[in-house]
Parts: sequence; C-alpha cells; structure tokens
Amino acid sequence: MPSQQSVRLMGADDIGRAITRIAHEILEKNKSLDGLALVGIRTRGVPLAQRLCERLRELTDRTPPTGLLDINLYRDDLSLIADHPILRKTEIPFDVDGARIVLVDDVLFTGRTIRAALGTLIDYGRPRAVRLAVLVDRGHRELPIAADIVCKHVSTRLDEDVQVKLEEVDGEDGVWVGQSDEASDKDVYCIGNYQGSGQRFARLRCDDTLGVSGGAPEPNPGV
Repeated sequence: MPSQQSVRLMGADDIGRAITRIAHEILEKNKSLDGLALVGIRTRGVPLAQRLCERLRELTDRTPPTGLLDINLYRDDLSLIADHPILRKTEIPFDVDGARIVLVDDVLFTGRTIRAALGTLIDYGRPRAVRLAVLVDRGHRELPIAADIVCKHVSTRLDEDVQVKLEEVDGEDGVWVGQSDEASDKDVYCIGNYQGSGQRFARLRCDDTLGVSGGAPEPNPGV
C-alpha cells in the first residue's frame, strides 16, 4: 500500500481515460495502424501497452502487434541496483525493421530507462521511427529524452516517490505521490517507479495542476 503520507493523483477511472486519450493521440499522429506496433517496458509499461492495444482495437477493429522489453542488462546503473539483477523475457513478436513503434511506460523520470529501452530495441532491428507514450512525466531529466504523449505532468522533488499501481501487477489502479517512510538503495536507483531517499515528506500540498510542493527537503546524499 502507498504511504499514509502519499497523495492520490489518479484513480482507476482516470487511468482508463488516460488510456483512451493515448489511443486517440496515436491515431491522430499516425493516421492509421499500418506498420505500427506497441512495446511495453517492464514492469508496468507492459499492462499499459496491453490495455492500449485493446483500446485501439475497440476504436479501429484492428489489433496492433504488441511486445514487451526487459531492459535490465542495458541499464547504466545496473551495478547500483543489484548484485544479481532479475532477468525477464523480452518478447518482440514482429519485425522491428521499418516498423513505427510506440514505447509505453508508466513514469518518465531521468530518461535512463528509456535510453536502456532504445538500446534493447535496436538490437532487434532498425525501426522506421520510435515514439514514447507515458502515463506520468515527473521531470528531473538527466538525458535529452522527451515523451511524445504524456497524460499527466507532475512537479516533484527528488526525494519524492511517484508510485503507479495497476490491477494486473498490484491488484489495484492508481497513481500516488509522496515520501516513503524508508528507502533502500534500490529505491534510490529504481528509475521510473520508486525513487526516494527515505526522508520524511513534509507539509505536502497538491495544486490544481498536480504540482506537488512542500517544505524544503534535507540534502539527499543518495541521489
């Protein structure tokens, strides 16, 4: 469960509407599904891509091919997150060469997850184009990477978490922002889902634009 100090930004209905919005934007930008494929980034990018595939099928009566990426071996912070990283299956059930691919992920943060995803994808071929769709962009980019489709822009501090939960993985849908009571080294370096220093979340308030602010954080030696 999210920390009691977390603020809920999106519920199940909000995420459903976000999926519909992404689907419509994909159709507006691409005109048709010819040569288009979806690729979800593990973990929560995968169910988002699968839901997006279903929504596109409902809108067009066509089902775009959908794959999934495990990026662990391509991460530039691999030595920081685990001595023995868990490797899961990458499945690309279509020809990458010449394809127009939409990468799908839950949270865009530093950009390093997306850099690793591009490296993984290029090993399978040379796509015609790669676009990025994310549920939440929380800022703090460290690489020159931007999403083409973003459902929520959320202003955060570096010592805050943006936590996405999805029914297929977590048993519920929602997006929360807040401060974990405790954070491990893995929390600090887990790009895209859980990032925090373990400091207390002080005087949280959420404005109408989903910008989150609070008391000035203590120096964060872990970031």
